[in-house]
Amino acid sequence: MKAIITGASSGLGKEFAKQLSKKGYDLVLVARRKERLRELKDELDTNIEIVTLDLSFPTNCVKLFKKYKKENIDILINNAGFGVFGNFDQTPLDRELELIDINIVAVHTLTKLFLQKFKKENKGYILNVASSAAFQPGPLMSTYYASKSYVYNLTCAIYEELKKEKSNVHVSTLCPGPVNTEFNDVAGVTFGIKALEANEVVSYTLDKMFKNKLVIIPGTSIKLAKFFGKFVPIKLMLKITYKIQKKKVK
Repeated sequence: MKAIITGASSGLGKEFAKQLSKKGYDLVLVARRKERLRELKDELDTNIEIVTLDLSFPTNCVKLFKKYKKENIDILINNAGFGVFGNFDQTPLDRELELIDINIVAVHTLTKLFLQKFKKENKGYILNVASSAAFQPGPLMSTYYASKSYVYNLTCAIYEELKKEKSNVHVSTLCPGPVNTEFNDVAGVTFGIKALEANEVVSYTLDKMFKNKLVIIPGTSIKLAKFFGKFVPIKLMLKITYKIQKKKVK
């Protein structure tokens, strides 16, 4: 059994590595920070391969796939991603384009390439890490919210295609609320509500993924927010979201 995890050097990616290793999976850990990956490798008991790549370059996504396209891969977890906080006209364009390349282009590229491989083999799991941000527009984090909406909707569409084909390939999207990781430090924000612990989120997610659940939402509060959000007019939702986001400023 073997899994590929992007963004594996910290946060949810690191926790996915720990829990899948405990389940007996050999791992391919992908991230930019080699030292972090080496430290993680030393903590794990199964066979671990380290791949140091910057996935903001699409050619590196293709390179990653070509390296493992002939190997027996059971799981792909597209976890790499980050956020940018601020008014849209004031946030750095180069940073946002990097966000789009990692949060959208890399996920799109790896999902397509490994899906084609998995379909030929008629097996495999793809988990795309989105966010509860996928369910509405996000003033002050507009690009991040939009990127996660892309991931969420892309995964849902693929799910239906696979279902119609009666394929044994399974796709899921993880849509958590705040989780205690490095995300808020990178984005330059603090959480406005209590964050979940990464180990709890990952344990819940893997259980649901192996049960072929499409949309995985850890935590009751986020499930309720998604449900009641359907009945809130868009302009009111924007006001609420802006107020919540504003409280995140460090």
